[in-house]
Amino acid sequence: MGQRFVLRGRTALVTGAASGIGAALSLALAERGCALALADRDAEGLARTAQSARAAGVAVSEHVLDLTDRAALLALPEAVRARHGGLQLLINNAGVALGGRFEETDPADIDWLMEVNLHAVMRLTHACLPLLRAAPQAQIVNLSSLFGIIAPAGQAAYAASKFAVRGFTEALRHECEGTGLGVTLVHPGGVATAIARNARRPRALDPGEAAAGLAAFERLLTLRPETAAAAILRGIETRAPRVVIGSDARRAVLIQRLMPVRYWSLIRRALRDT
Repeated sequence: MGQRFVLRGRTALVTGAASGIGAALSLALAERGCALALADRDAEGLARTAQSARAAGVAVSEHVLDLTDRAALLALPEAVRARHGGLQLLINNAGVALGGRFEETDPADIDWLMEVNLHAVMRLTHACLPLLRAAPQAQIVNLSSLFGIIAPAGQAAYAASKFAVRGFTEALRHECEGTGLGVTLVHPGGVATAIARNARRPRALDPGEAAAGLAAFERLLTLRPETAAAAILRGIETRAPRVVIGSDARRAVLIQRLMPVRYWSLIRRALRDT
C-alpha cells in the first residue's frame, strides 16, 4: 500500500463528472494521462467535460445515467470494461443536497437523497469490485463532506448520508488492508459548486426565506473546484486514507475533536460573526 499510485495509463470512472469537483477532477486526470469513463445525468455538461478531457489525448467514454436507476448503475461497470478493457480507479463524487429542518422535510426527498449519496455509492462500489480486484493496483475514492465530520442544524438528512459514506468507506478500507486495493475518504469543505443551488428544500418553505438561506450558505462556498481536485489527486497518488480539503474543514476537524458534543455552539457563533 505504500507504493505510489501512477495515474498515467490507468482508467478512472468518475461520477458527477458534468460540473464542479467532478469536472475539475476529470480534466486533471486527463492531463495526467488517465483514460476516463465519465458518468452524470446532465448529458450536455457531461459532453463538455468529455470534450475538454479528450483534448489531452486520452480515451474518454460518456455514460449518461441517473444514479437512482439501479439497473443502469449496475450495468455501468460492464460498459466501462467493454470500452476501456478494465478499471483501476473509481471516484464516487456525485452527490445531492437537501436542506431544511428535519420535521419539515418530505420523507420522499430523504429517500432520494439517500439513493444518490449513499446507496449509489455502495452499489457502484460493489459492482466495480471485480474489475478493481483484477488490477494489481487500484483505488476507490469516496467523497463525504465537511458535514461528514460535523452535523449542523438544518442538515440532518444530508449529514446522515455523508456520515454514512464516511462509515462505509472507513470499514471498506479496513477490509482492503494488505491488498492492492486502496481506499481514500475525502471531506471537502465549502467548495464553489452548484450543489446548494440544486438542493431540495421543504415544499412549504417561504421563497424569501429559502433565498436568504441559500445566499447565506453560498457565501461559505469559496474554494475553487480545481483546488479541491488537486488535493484529491495528491491523495490518490499517495494513496492517502483520508483527505480533508479547505481551512473550514480542517478547523471543523479540530473543533469536533476538542468538543465532540458541544462543537455546534462554537461553530454557530463563528458563523453569526461572518
